[in-house]
Amino acid sequence: MTTYQSESPSGFTKDLLTLGELTSSEFKALLDLADTFKTEREQRKFNHQVPGTCLAVLFERPSTRTRVSFEVGMFELGGHAVILDMNEMQSSRGETPEDTARALSKFCQAIAARVSSHQTLEIYAKASSVPVISALSDKYHPCQSIADALTIRQYKRKLKGVKIAWIGDGNNVCNSLLIAASLSGAYMSVACPKKYEPLAEALSIARHQSEFSGSIIEVMESPSEALKGADVVVTDTFVSMGKDQEKVERLKKFLPEYQVNDDLMALAKPDAIFMHCLPAHRGEEVTASVIDGPQSVVWQEAENRLHAQKSVLYSIMKRYAKNPREKMFVNSRVSDIR
Repeated sequence: MTTYQSESPSGFTKDLLTLGELTSSEFKALLDLADTFKTEREQRKFNHQVPGTCLAVLFERPSTRTRVSFEVGMFELGGHAVILDMNEMQSSRGETPEDTARALSKFCQAIAARVSSHQTLEIYAKASSVPVISALSDKYHPCQSIADALTIRQYKRKLKGVKIAWIGDGNNVCNSLLIAASLSGAYMSVACPKKYEPLAEALSIARHQSEFSGSIIEVMESPSEALKGADVVVTDTFVSMGKDQEKVERLKKFLPEYQVNDDLMALAKPDAIFMHCLPAHRGEEVTASVIDGPQSVVWQEAENRLHAQKSVLYSIMKRYAKNPREKMFVNSRVSDIR
């Protein structure tokens, strides 16, 4: 039985850019709170509220799930989200990231930004007087990985000791998922071609954290080796945003060996689940028979973006809210990390 206590995770005094800012206990607290939000929404009882708060959400790149989950999340928390297309902002006319962050800090209690370069997020964080959340960068996607961990725990009832097999490009989603795995004591095996490995910085963070959590982190070339004993199979597009000019070269590197198809899924455990952050390219990184098949949980994973981000937002916004409202909530559906 998991009880969410009234205090917020201490890791949110400032920013969430990678997931490496969190301790294992802080990460677990976020997942527990996300489960509370999931149940509250099912019951249409929104007990956790942060009225009078506002989130600025900046977009340099296209978005579906990220934009909708942040905007709906703030609405359900009793706050407001201001959605900003950076092509329509003064930054498109030369205003510096520092000045943009300083200005938004005067209006809003937090900033979430989906950017092409992780360096832009770091500049925002340094200049901003309010917390900055990564809504995706070229290096990390922490909010997606919180949702992914929530999804795995939902189906496997735990995270510690669960084996996650990542097949394909060691991209931004992979980087943050490595950190999430290490925070929770999961075993993550990444199979990717040479020169497409995860970020060295992310591996360093994950391997350091694994010394405390007991997590096992591996990187290899062989998908079949990575899939042995896997409880969870994860992939993502082989051609991330901003890599379109590399599409032909990338598809030659990844296909057909790294495509998650029925034959590859058969190498994992019979009850393994399949995950993908979406959007998916059927016939490239995954076949329709897998992503639309009985082992796929991609739509539940997508829904969990909302609950995960509400957890992050509430933890940040609570101290800024006018008369924040919170009721103790007992969630008996999900066991804690073990």
